[in-house]
Amino acid sequence: MHNFGYAEEGHPGSMGDARLWRRVLGYCRGHGLALAGAVLLSLIITVASLALPRLMQTSIDTSIIAEGISRPERIAGLGWAALSYGLLVGLVFLTTFIQVVVLEWIGQSIMHRLRQHLFTHLLTLDLHYFHNQPAGRLVTRLTNDIENMHEMFTSVMVTLFNDGLKLAGIFWFLFLMNSRLALVMAVFVPLATISTMLFSRFAREKFRAIRSQLARINSFLAESLAGVAVIQCFGSQERSSRVHGELTQEYQARTFGQIKIFGLFMPLIDLMGSAAIALIIWYGGGEVIRSHLTIGELAAFVSYMRLFFQPLRELSQKYSIVQAAMASAERIFQTLDARSALPAPALPAAAAPVTVGGGIEFASVEFSYEPGQPILRGIDLRIEPGETVALVGATGAGKSTLISLLVRFYDPVAGQVLIDGEDVRALPLKTLRQRVGLIMQDIFILPDTVRANIVLDQAPDERRLAAILDRTGLKAFVDRLPQGLKTRIGEGALSLSLGEKQLLSFVRALYRDPAILVLDEATASIDTESENMLEQAIAASFRGRTSLVIAHRLSTIRRVDRIVVLDQGRIVEQGSHDELMAADSVYRGLVRLDGE
Repeated sequence: MHNFGYAEEGHPGSMGDARLWRRVLGYCRGHGLALAGAVLLSLIITVASLALPRLMQTSIDTSIIAEGISRPERIAGLGWAALSYGLLVGLVFLTTFIQVVVLEWIGQSIMHRLRQHLFTHLLTLDLHYFHNQPAGRLVTRLTNDIENMHEMFTSVMVTLFNDGLKLAGIFWFLFLMNSRLALVMAVFVPLATISTMLFSRFAREKFRAIRSQLARINSFLAESLAGVAVIQCFGSQERSSRVHGELTQEYQARTFGQIKIFGLFMPLIDLMGSAAIALIIWYGGGEVIRSHLTIGELAAFVSYMRLFFQPLRELSQKYSIVQAAMASAERIFQTLDARSALPAPALPAAAAPVTVGGGIEFASVEFSYEPGQPILRGIDLRIEPGETVALVGATGAGKSTLISLLVRFYDPVAGQVLIDGEDVRALPLKTLRQRVGLIMQDIFILPDTVRANIVLDQAPDERRLAAILDRTGLKAFVDRLPQGLKTRIGEGALSLSLGEKQLLSFVRALYRDPAILVLDEATASIDTESENMLEQAIAASFRGRTSLVIAHRLSTIRRVDRIVVLDQGRIVEQGSHDELMAADSVYRGLVRLDGE
């Protein structure tokens, strides 16, 4: 058996899990009046539905087979019965329609609240959580899992409540008409209960097996489609097709096992229903012959028994929906229970100082993503306010990790990261990231206007934005756009080149006026012409700020104040470009490898 990627985490939830139900129903708060209305409508629907067989009984006994009544009176009685029957059917239709609308509104409101809660919570988690969680899994939580719960709220929960009322009402009417025949019918209650319990247990096991196999298929598909170029390049189509066939064949086998359970349960319920009706006809017919029961009551008994087994026939569909919803609830609440590994700052936002100099210090910093695999080893580095420092080193030396600690994507295992003498762990994250402007190689673009992509969550200030565009020389770039700052970019709109995205990222960072500017290989993947366009923007960005640069091409950092060379998580040398090139340094070797 192949096991690709991840399986569904945790167990898929149980319909009898009281803890899960409490949390699910907790999202119903604020909808008490609407839920009370839905319950009232359920009562009306149930009473009206159960009145229909009783009305049929009355029509048979008082009009069709009644003696001593004239023919016109019997016809008139049937007319009134037909009219009453039609009015009851209309009432059931109207109340059901209103109930569906109310429940859909409740369900959509609850799911909107849950979806918003989940998304907002995800945004508070640290990067370590996202590194351990495939993006597809988190998207599934916000889409498929939420939709599964919505279906339960709108199409199952109140239906189960209706069915419970209906079953109670049926037994009440049966005992009201003929207690002896009702007691005979009661023998089918334990049989139906035992059958349902057995079905639930076996179906749950099959359901879990199917969900687990489906997770393997989805993971394999995601990996295969992401690496389709590699599969084609190395001629691995046949192997991938074979593995996919094995996975889907196993899924087919497990699904067929569930179908056999359903295929046994449904005919069993029908068999019990038919046996109950046969018993009614045999025993009830004898009661009619002995004049202990009327023909109308016998017909009503048959109708009620059909209604009694109807919810059990629908249980298979409802069970699948509820089981899927509880599985989704389990996974959603697992995500909501996840907590950021970064502790809350020691100081409240109001206590953060307003004046920012921009000095940076890494004091005996050590860090590892995984225990026993150190990335940074005793880093001691001080950067003065207004100084421009470049971090260089081979891939994996720890350059980007230092930046991640500075903006507090992670916390150091040992040591401190300080800004203006304050430990970054004592600063509110919003304050810290307002001080530090980060420009990365991969630029995030919102599907919105250029202005919205620059301003983001800051207060709009047209004068300030115009001044930044002039200072960086990017006004010409904006003027070339079809609608200037109002031009829509991103998915489904104007696509920007890599160089244009980088220009946008500089304006975005400068609009926040950070005291510290960090460039994490921001010019690594653009061509020389685009890099020349960025020179003025970079010069304007560095002016008056502490700047930290990670550069892939070493030719771009010759004019920085200081170059710090890292190797295997340690600082091995530092100095200016000329100083390091004059010595037999690691940096000089890196420059030669860079092609100079």
